[in-house]
Formats: sequence, structure tokens, C-alpha cells
Amino acid sequence: MIILSPSLLAADLLYLGEELDSVAAAGLQQVHIDVMDGNFVPNISYGTNMAHAVRRHGQLKFDCHLMVAEPDRHVAAFAQTGPELITVHAEATPHLHRLVYRIKELGVQAGVSLNPATPVNVLKCIIGDIDAVLLMTVNPGFGGQKFIPSVLVKIWEVREMALAHGKDITLQVDGGITLETAKQCVAHGATHLVAGASFFQSLDRRAFAASIIEARAEA
Repeated sequence: MIILSPSLLAADLLYLGEELDSVAAAGLQQVHIDVMDGNFVPNISYGTNMAHAVRRHGQLKFDCHLMVAEPDRHVAAFAQTGPELITVHAEATPHLHRLVYRIKELGVQAGVSLNPATPVNVLKCIIGDIDAVLLMTVNPGFGGQKFIPSVLVKIWEVREMALAHGKDITLQVDGGITLETAKQCVAHGATHLVAGASFFQSLDRRAFAASIIEARAEA
């Protein structure tokens, strides 16, 4: 089963409750929270207040993707919001192994994200210790960007790396997800797709979600 998580970066935050209800009405069970600090990436989004708001709403699970500098300073606060997963960027910390285990000590699954130009070999020494890998298929910082097709081979490389370690890992892809690119990602081994603008701008969100989830059979 392919998992689809709408990114709240593309939601209308003035109507957050209604937007979350629409995710549940589309048959989905979780959302993706993109946290941007204006330092690691050029844009600024929101912080733990968003995660707390989603948790208070109560219908949906969520994961937190920290696109921030010095993520070790923030993981404890985000862990307190109750996410299923906290993902940090390999490029943002010199102590990735220590940070991954800090997240786990806080009782949360730990994921590592890579920017489009970052090679997958940075994961070789930690792939057996993490729960998820998030591959960016756009340059992080802004929603609505075009999918970078050269990342497709990285999805396959991470899948092979995980299998070589006997690891059944969650393999997320984030950025430029449409029905066409979803099929390509699934064909290369993705298990979890993050879609922002394509979901929230869809006229029929339930139909869009169903088409993405069913992409596995067509890939």
C-alpha cells in the first residue's frame, strides 16, 4: 500500500481545521508538516505551533520534516507534539548518528532527508539505524516546484541499500508529486509520497488521493 501525506505547506492555513477535515474525507490518515527556518532553506514556514494544532484536531497522524539549521536544538520540542516521525537533513548536522539516536530516545521514529544533489552514500553508515529516508525531488524551501527526474535513480539506490542491510525502510519522496511522477517514484521503490499543491489545489481531493495510492498497480 502506497501512503500519501498531503503537505500542509500548501494548505490554506486560515481554514486549517477544514483543510485537515478534507484530508480525512479523502480517505487519508496523515499529513506532512514542513518546518523551514529561513536559514537552512530561504523560506520560513511555522514551528511547533502547527504540530500542536494538528494534534489538537485529533483526526490525523503527522510527521515533522525539519528543514532547519542545527536541528538538534529543536527535536525535543517537536517530539513533545506527538509526531509519528521526525526527519532531519543529513546536510544540516555534523553529528547525524547522535541526532538520530536522540530522536529515538525521545520515543519517535527517526528519518533522514537528502537534498537532490546529495549522494545516497552518506546513508551507508546509518541506514540500519533509521526508520525512514526522505528524498527531496525538488530543492527544499518552496512549494509548487517541478519534479527533478534525476532523483529517481536515488530512490532505487536507497531501496537497494536498505535491502542489503535487511532493512524494511519507509522510503518517502517529497516534491513535484503528480499522478505521473508518483508512478515513476513507485516504480523505483518509493513507499510514501508527499504531495502539497497537487493535493490541495485538486478539485476532487478524494479522487486525486485514490489515483496516487493506486499508482503501485500501474507502475
